Amino acid sequence: MALISNTPSNLPQDADSLLKLAAQSMFDLYAQTVQGMMVVDHEHRIVWISDGYKRFLPALGFEGESDFVGRRVEEVVPNTLMAQVVDTGRPIMVDLLTNKAGTFLVSRVPLRDPQGRVIGALGMVLMDHPESTMQPLMTKFGRLQRELEDAQRQLAAQRRPKYTIAGYIGASPAALEVKRQARRVAATESTVLLLGETGTGKELLAHAIHAASARAGHAFVGVNIAAVPDTLLEAEFLGVAPGAYTGADRRGREGKFKLADGGTLFLDEIGDMPLALQAKLLRALQEQEVEPLGSNQVVKVDVRVIAATSRDLPAMVADGRFRADLYYRLNVLPIRLPALRERLADLEPLADALLDDIARRGGLPHKNLTAAALDLLARQPWPGNIRELRNVLEQAALMTDDLSLDVRHFEGVLTGAASQGLPSASPDAAGPPEPARQVDEPQRRSDPSMAVRPLPEQVAELERQAMAQALQATGGNRLAAARLLRMSRAAFYDRLARYPELGTCGRSI
Repeated sequence: MALISNTPSNLPQDADSLLKLAAQSMFDLYAQTVQGMMVVDHEHRIVWISDGYKRFLPALGFEGESDFVGRRVEEVVPNTLMAQVVDTGRPIMVDLLTNKAGTFLVSRVPLRDPQGRVIGALGMVLMDHPESTMQPLMTKFGRLQRELEDAQRQLAAQRRPKYTIAGYIGASPAALEVKRQARRVAATESTVLLLGETGTGKELLAHAIHAASARAGHAFVGVNIAAVPDTLLEAEFLGVAPGAYTGADRRGREGKFKLADGGTLFLDEIGDMPLALQAKLLRALQEQEVEPLGSNQVVKVDVRVIAATSRDLPAMVADGRFRADLYYRLNVLPIRLPALRERLADLEPLADALLDDIARRGGLPHKNLTAAALDLLARQPWPGNIRELRNVLEQAALMTDDLSLDVRHFEGVLTGAASQGLPSASPDAAGPPEPARQVDEPQRRSDPSMAVRPLPEQVAELERQAMAQALQATGGNRLAAARLLRMSRAAFYDRLARYPELGTCGRSI
């Protein structure tokens, strides 16, 4: 195509020649102004470097051009993207490259043959000390890079498994069997269902299985279904598309399945999942894909699920409160965690480890249990299991400066201690303990203060009774009990943790 011009000119009169002239002029300009140039072929091998580039070789660890040219570029230039330009055919016009030779402002363009095929790439060091003339940009770049690295480290620390299988304390036959099963299932990719009463260590074991699996280098994401309101559960699991509803984040929000991609998703209290969401969870488990709220696009995920519950799932399936197909999908590798009363041989090492953790967290000296105190603890029913044991030990340890915890330190701490054999007399007294002295009515009338208990104690008893009645009335359904008491589910579970003896209240045995 000819160019239209009304004035004499030394410029070529056709477009092709003009473009060739422009390209030649641009290359000549680059050759004169850039700090160094490099050409690689389609196999990423360096075929030529300019004289200016040779001054970078010593910093890269090469004595001369002959040691450098002919090598694959990714082997000799750290952090280079030249290979990416060759493989994709896409230029990277301006970039910052940092390696042991320094920080450089660079440009990379693909080289094509007459048929348009990529046959190599040209890399140019536009500026070898950009920090001197681009200080504000370099400062911002450095700050953002540090912030990104800090965020990545913090996220990795948060997602790292907290416990290992060795952290499941105990050498009793029951504890050893749990560890054996955990190691076995950790070597698989199948779904695991952890069963057991509240406080038996299901979350700890979930962390441990993840840490022993091939997914240990990826995220461990846990969610307590009982602690999330029903209206937010779907968004919590599946995520939200940008602008899915009024008030939604414009950037969208990733769900727990996406956050756990490549790793493990722990679903605690799976028995409390609403029926409406159970079908979507089943699809996510079977198809390994999720559809965020407000989106019509399916997102593929690679997630290993570990579920846990203290509820009787088969009974819930029979009652129609839990989907049978989801139960079978979850119950692939079940592990039952024994109650504390079923492995009392582990009580001493458990108590010692808990007291050590209590001392470390509270900045206190380590405290020990006497033989009499250990014997007393072994006679308790422990409906709240290890969580309840920790609560009792923490109360006893914090209420005294003594380094040795004896029977007397647990007076008033153990629930129903009198019925479990807690002596009322001092253990130092000779002879068997005397029975608790009964206060007759005339005495109580003469000293009214004896009939008054502390207000917090009375409030706690009233709260416990109300929760027990609600659970009894609803057959152990915690969500229904919370609604009956006009409490949020999260608040109900928070208070339920204070009364572990209510864990099985209202449920059929």
